[in-house]
Amino acid sequence: MFKKSLIAAMVLASVPHLALAHAHVGTSTPAKDAVVKTTPAAITLTLTEGLEPAFSSLTLVNAAGDMVATGKSALAPDDSKTLVLPIGKELPAGAYTVKWQALSKDGHKTQGTWSFTVKP
Repeated sequence: MFKKSLIAAMVLASVPHLALAHAHVGTSTPAKDAVVKTTPAAITLTLTEGLEPAFSSLTLVNAAGDMVATGKSALAPDDSKTLVLPIGKELPAGAYTVKWQALSKDGHKTQGTWSFTVKP
């Protein structure tokens, strides 16, 4: 019995990606804490896992905590790991927070925020 348990523990330890299969942040545009001179055409977030589009999204809020009207977030057409939020207008100077939630294809939910500033 001890040998079987030891072998099972060794197998699980050698395959850590199975236990850590959540979608984690890879890159974002604008980057976390970036100061940009012009409004980006879109905000993007790339995660480390493929995403379920119906349960993954980006939203934008201003410094007062009010939702900013934007286009609808969606997966990039050619990348199931990247969410895109079209802005569609010039943002006034100020601080903005991007809120995201994601459901990876393996069923794990993650969420978070990052901020950037528009300062012409």
